[in-house]
Amino acid sequence: MRLTRFFLLSLLGCLAAFVLVALATVGELTRAATRGAVSPTIVTRVEVAAQRGVLIAAIAAIVAAVLVTWLFRHRVARPLAAVRDSARALASADGSVRYTVHGDELTELARALDGVRARLGEHARARTVEADLLVALRESLSEGIVAVSASGTVVYVNDAARRLLDLKSPVPFSVDHLPRDRDLRETLREALAGQEAGPVELIVSGRHLALAAHPLADAAGAALTVFDLGPMRRLEAIRRDFVANVSHELKTPLTVVGGFAETLADDDVAPADRRRFAETIRVNAQRMQRIVDELLDLSRIESGGWRPMPERLDVATAAEEASVTARDAAAAKRVGFAVLVEPGAARAWADATALRQVLTNLVENAVRHTASGAVTVVARRDDTRRGVWIGVRDTGCGIEPEHLPRIFERFYRVDPARSREAGGTGLGLSIVKHLVEAHGGEVRATSAPGAGTTIEGFFPDAANHGT
Repeated sequence: MRLTRFFLLSLLGCLAAFVLVALATVGELTRAATRGAVSPTIVTRVEVAAQRGVLIAAIAAIVAAVLVTWLFRHRVARPLAAVRDSARALASADGSVRYTVHGDELTELARALDGVRARLGEHARARTVEADLLVALRESLSEGIVAVSASGTVVYVNDAARRLLDLKSPVPFSVDHLPRDRDLRETLREALAGQEAGPVELIVSGRHLALAAHPLADAAGAALTVFDLGPMRRLEAIRRDFVANVSHELKTPLTVVGGFAETLADDDVAPADRRRFAETIRVNAQRMQRIVDELLDLSRIESGGWRPMPERLDVATAAEEASVTARDAAAAKRVGFAVLVEPGAARAWADATALRQVLTNLVENAVRHTASGAVTVVARRDDTRRGVWIGVRDTGCGIEPEHLPRIFERFYRVDPARSREAGGTGLGLSIVKHLVEAHGGEVRATSAPGAGTTIEGFFPDAANHGT
């Protein structure tokens, strides 16, 4: 039996018509077909609803993704980046930057790394300070240091070595740039072979040097040490000159004393000659006594056995007292004598006995070497250095420039024969130098051949003297 039904439905707010037709009946089952008509408005609304659902789902997915990304960045990525940067700081021993992260295990890890960073930073700073100190020490040494690798390359040279060996090339450079000296090359070869070598002596640019080589303990190579023998050679020369001069200064009067003593032992010597010989013996004995006394004075000053007791002294009075004996000698030679004290220099801070001896030695020395003209004691104020310069100016024969640096050495004579004939011991200016330096001052000399000489010493004021 065929059954047809017609009905209306409301769909999405619009009416739709449907027809239901029964096609067949088999037992309890009925097969049917439905045919309907839907309005275009319904279709449009269905599409819009579907698009809206997709859009909402997409927005929700984007928001969820952003949220997950933000959480990942703040909870995982940033802590990992901080740990990474901290690890880089550790690798570079950078102890100046700290890294802070938030989290649990990552925070603990970052804190641990930060603690390690701090300790490594302190260690790196300590190593830097130590390295800087070692560099400063090496560069301040008066001895030269040269480091040579096993391949024969100079990898380090301090300032003293550059100066002593006259090295100009920047490191590294080949050992071929070192002075071409056979002993130096042999010494270096032995050190590179692991043996201590030297010292050997060589001359470089007029300098007398001693060189020793040592194998490096923890690295393949050798270290050269260079010593300047110049000061030692000069001291040896001064010592030899001193012994020779003392021997000569004492031998001459001793020979005279011995010869005249033998003559006096002869009964045939006339009374007048006997008196003359006795006077000669007395004069030479006094000369020897003066040499011995001045040597003892020098020894006492140099050893620190004498210390000045400075007080405020009148310079003019000290000059008058010190020149009593020398004035007679000057008058006999028709050499004028004067005391010139400039404003502000009337009083000086000095030991009375020392100042008197300084002036006595300078005046006597000037009178001995001045044939005509005048000898003048001069005193002038030095406000810059806060003290007084006291010295003696003469119009004598003057001193050649090459002799000026050595005139304060013991027994040094510009003209030995002339000095001995004039009666000097060769110790007076050396005593002057040591007495002035004991006051914290200095001595200096200016001269020109034929134009006279000025020798003066600086005496600091009491406040500047430190007393």
